[in-house]
Amino acid sequence: MKNGNLHSAKENKEDEFYTELTEIEKELVNYKEHFKNKTILCNCDDPRASNFFKYFALNFNYFGLKKLISVCYKNQDFDLFSQNDCEKAVYVEYTGSKSDHIPTNDELELKELKGDGDFRSAECIELLKQADIVVTNPPFSLFREYVAQLMKYEKKFIIIGSQNAITYKEIFPLIADNKMWLGYKTGDMAFRVPDYYEPRATRFWIDENGQKWRSLGNICWYTNLDITKRHEDLILYETYTPEKYPKYDNYDAIEVSKVSEIPNDYLGWMGVPITFLDKYNPDQFEIKGLSRYLDDYSGMTPEFIKVYFEQGNTGSIKAGHPDLSYYTKDGKAIVPYRRILIKRKK
Repeated sequence: MKNGNLHSAKENKEDEFYTELTEIEKELVNYKEHFKNKTILCNCDDPRASNFFKYFALNFNYFGLKKLISVCYKNQDFDLFSQNDCEKAVYVEYTGSKSDHIPTNDELELKELKGDGDFRSAECIELLKQADIVVTNPPFSLFREYVAQLMKYEKKFIIIGSQNAITYKEIFPLIADNKMWLGYKTGDMAFRVPDYYEPRATRFWIDENGQKWRSLGNICWYTNLDITKRHEDLILYETYTPEKYPKYDNYDAIEVSKVSEIPNDYLGWMGVPITFLDKYNPDQFEIKGLSRYLDDYSGMTPEFIKVYFEQGNTGSIKAGHPDLSYYTKDGKAIVPYRRILIKRKK
């Protein structure tokens, strides 16, 4: 294979991040009530190596699972990469044992797929239809397609993704409509990465065994299973004043720069950071929309910004929602980072 093609193949696999067992355990222990007598699908996971498969095998009887299905994707360029990749697309249908343990390779009844094991293939969709709950770390680059498929087949799920996905036009409406939400863990998470992964200046290291690692600071779990955290009220301490909370020039809402500063006595619309979703209780707040932002437009006049949008330079997340919230201070338009528009219910 030519060097250019090899480089392209590697670039397409830059979102291969292998989740640690401790991270899986810390999140999934909160969902025990949802797992009893359920079929769990891990459809981006080699059953011989995946920590998702290991976790559910170790806790099969503890959770009272019905079945565990795990699917290994066949890497088309297997000969070019490392042992992290599957040479053949296989899957396992595991129904537990008398004592919870991690099955050895000899114990696993591997079944070969005709195709490559892509979650979008007809074979894998048939496995998806069997599942009650999907739990995995899907490819970040295919997150939109992955979630769309879960929604199409009306599946419950617990999956890992980037917090950036919150702002995707395909994802945010699902969050606003309470069809998916954030799980327990958000923030920094460390992942094992394949041998071919190129070193980076930050958040990258190689351990004493030669394993490459990458940490990301904007990771979260997404789910549509009801959890206790989702019904905990956010305690509000601040009091509204016009001086502290300026109103946007182009929308009837106030700017709240920190989630901790949401006023307890304001009942109108507020623009808050996207980190609010980690504290979002749908019984306490409603969500109306998501504003967009421009990197270098702080200081521009409101008239300039108005013309900028009239020229069609950006699109709406939803019809009727503002593309950009800004307010004027000392004669200049201040454009904050992306804001979620919320209002209190109580």
